[in-house]
Amino acid sequence: MTTAPVSVTAAMLAIGDELLSGRTKDKNIGHLADVLTLSGIDLKEVRIVADEQDAIVEALNALRSRYDYVFTSGGIGPTHDDITADAVSAAFGVPCVHEAEAMRLLADMYRARDMEFTEARQRMARLPQGAAHIANPVSTAPGFNIGNVYVMAGVPQVFQAMVHNVVPHLKTGVKLLSQSVASPYGEGDIGTALGEVQKNHPETSIGSYPKYDGQRFSTEIVVRARDAAVLHVAAQAVSDMLEQIGREKAAAST
Repeated sequence: MTTAPVSVTAAMLAIGDELLSGRTKDKNIGHLADVLTLSGIDLKEVRIVADEQDAIVEALNALRSRYDYVFTSGGIGPTHDDITADAVSAAFGVPCVHEAEAMRLLADMYRARDMEFTEARQRMARLPQGAAHIANPVSTAPGFNIGNVYVMAGVPQVFQAMVHNVVPHLKTGVKLLSQSVASPYGEGDIGTALGEVQKNHPETSIGSYPKYDGQRFSTEIVVRARDAAVLHVAAQAVSDMLEQIGREKAAAST
């Protein structure tokens, strides 16, 4: 019987000048993070780069050597600045070719729509040599997988469909559990003590998220761990810490 690895890691590389200029607001990072978290894969890093081949190659090579999986979005359309396939080919040191099955799929789709399969549209059939398809049930043009890299469209609807097709086939780790503890105090009141709790519970990750209701600050504290017992003990330590702070504040006011 095999057991799941404790941790499987991933990164995302979002590609496109439009993301960096603000013309397009990214919707793919949050979706991927949600899906991976539910699947037991830790999204550890996200980078956004321009439509520049050297920048894409540099970022991709750094990420694919550091994490189990890398997911990219954007830059696989029909226009001159859709250079992701070329950049991924360069990163892996293989030719970028018009792949036969991708050409057939696209040719059939455009024929069925009574549209010309132009040279620009044929660009969407260009893949690194040896890459496998990622099916695109929305608009036919495939994404692709090579090594530990999964290349997908930037259009959110298409990206989400491709993610849905990819994730069930990936190895996954032990899912991260979480528990929230509400703090009536701001981060300035709890920061030092919370740091001590984290230090004493190294198998957990404890995050603090400030809130302001217009009158006072409070904090949502989220404890994360892969073991339920470890999670419970750390969350109780956070609750005990908050009670201690409350007693100290009450004593100071008398």
